[in-house]
Order: sequence, then structure tokens, then C-alpha cells
Amino acid sequence: MDARGRGLVALCATEITSWGTLYYAFPVLLGPITADTGWSSTAAVGAFSLGAIVSALVGVVVGRLLDRFGPRRVMTTGSVVGALGLVAVALAPGLAVFYLAWALVGVGQAATFYPPAFAAITGWYGPDRLRPLTTVTLVAGFASTVFAPLTAALVGALSWRDAYLVLALVLAVVTVPLHAVFLRVPWTAAVAAPGTAEDTARSVLRSPRFLGLAAVMALAGFGLYSATINLVGLLEARGASLDLAAIGLGLIGAGQVAGRLLYGPLARRTGPAARVAAVLAVGGALVVLVGVLPGPVWLVIAVAVLAGACRGMHTLLQASVVADRWGTISFGRVNGVFTAPTTVAIALAPAGGVLVAELVGGFPAGYVALGGLALVAGLAALQL
Repeated sequence: MDARGRGLVALCATEITSWGTLYYAFPVLLGPITADTGWSSTAAVGAFSLGAIVSALVGVVVGRLLDRFGPRRVMTTGSVVGALGLVAVALAPGLAVFYLAWALVGVGQAATFYPPAFAAITGWYGPDRLRPLTTVTLVAGFASTVFAPLTAALVGALSWRDAYLVLALVLAVVTVPLHAVFLRVPWTAAVAAPGTAEDTARSVLRSPRFLGLAAVMALAGFGLYSATINLVGLLEARGASLDLAAIGLGLIGAGQVAGRLLYGPLARRTGPAARVAAVLAVGGALVVLVGVLPGPVWLVIAVAVLAGACRGMHTLLQASVVADRWGTISFGRVNGVFTAPTTVAIALAPAGGVLVAELVGGFPAGYVALGGLALVAGLAALQL
């Protein structure tokens, strides 16, 4: 196995660990946190959402640093910051410090989650990037499968604070050495003649096509993620038991994995514009269908799983669309800006989906509205 292969294996391990500890552990620990502290769920989730928003904003700076220094230094530092952030979350004496701690976690997320990993793979593999990109997202897609039960076991034996301290240790022990040792791949991100890289990046970032594509990806991301994360409420509104609704939500993960497996064949048969439009529009139409189907519940779940497949493809669109459209010069910087709106939209998706449902009279109508957003985004993408 060459250096790139070792780096890819390391990223698979660090992505699943980073997502598991810095993201998927929180929903499991939310109940114990509110029970112990007396904070409302809304207040606690607000801190978590703040971390995601900080991640989106800091991601723009991280992109510049990736172009300059490569992934090894950036992602190793991000691992350290993320672990320190989790320690701060565990030790937070009050809600204000809890918010500040999650802001620090957000900085760690920006330097360890998908965008820097995608930049690393794009720099290492160039035009052969699709298969390794798919590999990383497939492995990281099991982060909740691994870390949700692990976190539940920890909080069953320890307090939520001690559970977060253990997770901080896991994050540090796994990701810091892997990033530091195995990301020593020669940094071959595309470069341009002196002075032209800045001009190229500035030209792309200011182009109407870039701004429009970033907007439609964020709009569709909000619709698709809001719909899939709030599936339990929709299924209960259709008469499903909580246990069956939870199974339906779990099957969404399988749908995402299937979507990522199908993305490669789709990419080989379509151009960038058609691919974006198809994934977003089909995903939006499926979400609308979930909202209008009265039953039976198994059919609603089956359609929701198909929508989950489009959500899984949406992740790979994020990973590849910038390089497909504008090449890899200043990729870290350009991709950091491109993914920021979508990261914010996804951060707002859980609460935003509930709010939309409340505004339009329930989850079925909410799904029609959310799917309509993604469908409109897909149709708009045809013009980009």
C-alpha cells in the first residue's frame, strides 16, 4: 500500500471517530445533560447548533490553510482542538461556558470533518478522486452506528460529563496520531503560476454560477436533511408506533449508504450540471411524496429510504462538484466557501424542519414544503 492508500485508511478511521465523538454523541447525551443541569432541550441544542455554525464559518479559513500547509498540520491541529473542546463541554459549569465550549468544538469540526478530508483526497488523487471520496463517506456513514450505542453504554455507567471526557480521550488517541503520522502524503494539490492562484480563486468565488450553485446546494441540503432527521414525527403522524418510526429512521442510514454506492455509476453517465439537478430534484420529489402518501406505513418508509439515498448522494456532490466545475486550483479555499452555506443549513435542519411543520400545520404538509424547496433547487441547478 502506498502513502496515499495509508492516508486514505487513516482518514476512514479518523472521520468515523470525529463524526462519532464531535457530532453523533450529542443526541444520545442530550437527555442526561438536561436532566442533570436543568437546562431546556432548546438551550442545549442551541449550543450544539452554534458549534455547527462556527464550523461553517471557520471552514472558510481552514480551506485557505489547507491550500497553504496541506491536510496533515491542519487536521492534526483540528483533532487537538476538538478533543479540548469536548473536555470544555464536560467541565462547563454553566450554560454560557457550555456555549463557548461548543464554539471551540465547532473549530475542531471545521478542521476534521468532511471538507478537509475531501480536500486531502482531491489533492492526493486528482482525477481519480471519486472512488476514495466514496470510500471515506461510506465508512464515516457508520459513525452513528458505532458511536450512538457506545455513547449510550458510557452514559449508562458514567455521568454525561465523564462520558464526554472518555469520548475526548478516544478522539485524541485515535485521530491525533493517525493525522500526524499517516497524512504525510506529498501535497500535490493543483497549483498555478505565482499570483494566478489568488486571481483564479477570486474569479470563481465572485462568479454568479458559483454563488448560485452554493445557494441551491444549501437550500436542497436543508430540505433533504430536515426531512430525513424528522422522519419519526412524520411516521407517528401516519399512525406508526414509536418503535416502528425509530426503525424507519434507522433505515434512512442504509439508504444513504446505498446512495453513495450508486453515485459512481451516476457520475460516469452524467455531466456535473445534470447530476446536481437530478439528485436534488429527485430527492425533493421523493420528500414531497413522503408527505402526501397516506400509507401504508411500510410504503412511506420505503419512499423515505429512497429520499435518504439522495441525501447520501448530496454529500458526494459536496465533495466533488467544485473540482468537477472549476478544477482543483485553490481547492481548499474555494471548497471551504462553497460548503459553508450548506453546513449552516444542515445545522439548522433538525429544528428548522420542526418549525416548518408547525408553520404549515403538521409534518405531512411540512414534508411537502421541505421537498418543494429541494425540488425548486434542483430545477434551478439546471440553469447553472
